[in-house]
Amino acid sequence: MSLLADSGPKAHTHSADTLVPDQSRAERTRSWSVADFELPTGREEDWRFTPVGRLTDLLADEGGSAELGVTHHLPEGVTRSVVPADEARALGMPAPGDRAAAVAAGGGDVTLIDIPAEAELPEPVRISLNGTGGDTVRAHHVVRVGHFARGTIVVEHSGTADYTELLSVLAGDGSQLTIVSLQDWEDDAHHLGQHDVVVGRDASVRHIAVTIGGGIVRLNTNATYAGPGGSFEGLGVYFADAGQHLEHRLFVDHEAPHCSSNVEYKGALQGETAHTVWVGDVLIRAAAEGTETYELNRNLVLTDGARADSVPNLEIETGEIVGAGHASTTGRFDDQQLFYLQARGIPEDEARRLVVRGFFNSIVARIGDPEISDRIMAAIDVELEGGAA
Repeated sequence: MSLLADSGPKAHTHSADTLVPDQSRAERTRSWSVADFELPTGREEDWRFTPVGRLTDLLADEGGSAELGVTHHLPEGVTRSVVPADEARALGMPAPGDRAAAVAAGGGDVTLIDIPAEAELPEPVRISLNGTGGDTVRAHHVVRVGHFARGTIVVEHSGTADYTELLSVLAGDGSQLTIVSLQDWEDDAHHLGQHDVVVGRDASVRHIAVTIGGGIVRLNTNATYAGPGGSFEGLGVYFADAGQHLEHRLFVDHEAPHCSSNVEYKGALQGETAHTVWVGDVLIRAAAEGTETYELNRNLVLTDGARADSVPNLEIETGEIVGAGHASTTGRFDDQQLFYLQARGIPEDEARRLVVRGFFNSIVARIGDPEISDRIMAAIDVELEGGAA
């Protein structure tokens, strides 16, 4: 079954009525209709970690007429247009996978960014989204990348808003694309997002999620393959402070043969009630012979009172694969590392900063945008200084 087609509720759909979990990740509902998704109560498997009681406005099938301030920086050759929702859906993107994404898709017209075939962008496409109030906002952006094109897309979120988002990325055959999504909201912002990536034949896509701000942020990243030979890399960095809920969910659907995926997320937490959630689902379907996949989540708990939930899942329907695996670790700050640095004359605050920066560096260094990398490290330093205070 292709995830590119609409699908309504199925017999095993996990709902508030049945509370029966899906037998397979492939069974979950995908639909453009909000009515096909129950209003979550927090008892559902897909929502059990999320504070849904604080997200009523974002999940309602009404309102949301406000807009974020948007700035587009487009390199030469890249175009932006606004198209009707029906026209955008006909491009072949996956349908929403939960109620929040369906709400976002119902916000009206769609913003379409086009990167032409065989283009080599000298600088990133930048989309800056800024909220200036507590309004409820919903939006759908589509990025269409032509075959053999190469480039980077940076989407930045800042300010304050209640925001439901759907971002659909269609990577053409042989293209090479990096997507960086930066969530740098104010502490009172709420953000429910779904990022869908369709990897073309022999294409290579890297999606990097960086979440360092926001009261509640829940980001679902889904990858599917339109042909054999595709490669997907999902990377993430998050830092939760007191009172923040940062949730990242990934679903890599290996339906085409001879494709690969690699997922690596790292998070740090400090302060009372800081909460992070990472859920990684990988499905290797029966037709996906020759698949190679691995997913890793690591969490660093810096203080008492913080909680990290980590749930890796791997579902395999064929034995003809190259390799598959997953790992998850959650641990406290390594006092031995701290002692080692202090014994060499480095003050405690500086030693803590060096250890945390080293923890994140393996991912931040792969972003490929020095400005974004520097901003992330500076934000981490600010968080650590606040925790020390």
